[in-house]
Amino acid sequence: MTLIIDESVIGAVTAHMNDDHTGDSLLIARAFGHPTATGSVMTSLDAHGGTWQVTDADGEHTLTLGWPGGEVTERPQIRREVVMIYRDACKTLGISPREEHAPAPADSHHGAAGHHGAPGHHGAAGHHGAPGHHGAHSAEPPAGEGFAHRIRTATWGDHGDSEGATFMADLMRGKGTLEDYTDLVVQHYFMYEALEVAARQLLDDPLLAPLHPEALLRLATLERDLVHLLGADWQDRIEAVPAAAAYAQRIAEVGEAGWIPGIIAHHYTRYLGDLSGGQMIARRMIKQFGFEADGVAFYDFAALGDLDAFKNAYRGVLDAYGETLSDAEQQRMLDEVRAAYRFNTAVFLDLGRLRPAA
Repeated sequence: MTLIIDESVIGAVTAHMNDDHTGDSLLIARAFGHPTATGSVMTSLDAHGGTWQVTDADGEHTLTLGWPGGEVTERPQIRREVVMIYRDACKTLGISPREEHAPAPADSHHGAAGHHGAPGHHGAAGHHGAPGHHGAHSAEPPAGEGFAHRIRTATWGDHGDSEGATFMADLMRGKGTLEDYTDLVVQHYFMYEALEVAARQLLDDPLLAPLHPEALLRLATLERDLVHLLGADWQDRIEAVPAAAAYAQRIAEVGEAGWIPGIIAHHYTRYLGDLSGGQMIARRMIKQFGFEADGVAFYDFAALGDLDAFKNAYRGVLDAYGETLSDAEQQRMLDEVRAAYRFNTAVFLDLGRLRPAA
């Protein structure tokens, strides 16, 4: 089974690495080809490996490492493979790994721990609830892991359906067509048309208003891209695939119900993905199709300023907001994040079915 690794997965994994494990990424860079690296940021991943942007005295370099155990087919395997790369890096550098990264169990999917070689290289790759009491079914998060962390990792254990799963992978590997990319932009339009109506409600709460600044809005950029891709008559030429229509309908339902945690669940899933993995998508599309600005305006958040600073502030708001929710409402919101992910996956599956047979 091929695992779907779309922008939501890329965004979640890279955000976790770049926010919580910057030192690990630097060790990885120094161990695998860049011994004098001063900076290392994980930028992307697929079923075969991960990619880091490394900085040293000579400039910037792209480092792509294969997963030590081979192709990943389940979401939990991604974390294990990153840990394996980290442990291999520590071994190469003669450093003891942190205790939390003990060897994987011998019955793991990829065989006994301790038999992995060094990573191989690949080519191009409602209302606020009152604070609740923690009951028997609710565990306190570890120190430093607040509500934003719980949201970020909410979908890591989900599985993807293999049917049509190659749509995004092909696009990211240069195997997709301009028509494929245009179809993706079209579906984004229907999603954000619903989301940006619902998200206006966040502006009514001083705590939540910072989540939705004007510079974050994407509908106008999507219209600009569609004019470039389809022409001035683009509105007469677009149609939502069934999954995108269902996705937009769900966002509208959450908005019409005034369920603020649900709105945030969809807001977080879409926009934080755009600010993280979406930036890699833009770079790939620029390289493949020669876009300058029009065509990928959707991914241009220059008006936001420092994207990492915005994402950190966003997660700070989520942590504060989580403290206002009961355990039950927190879980309900996490379930909606998972639902948003499933809708997103279903859109890719529908887009895969649109493609002509090879």
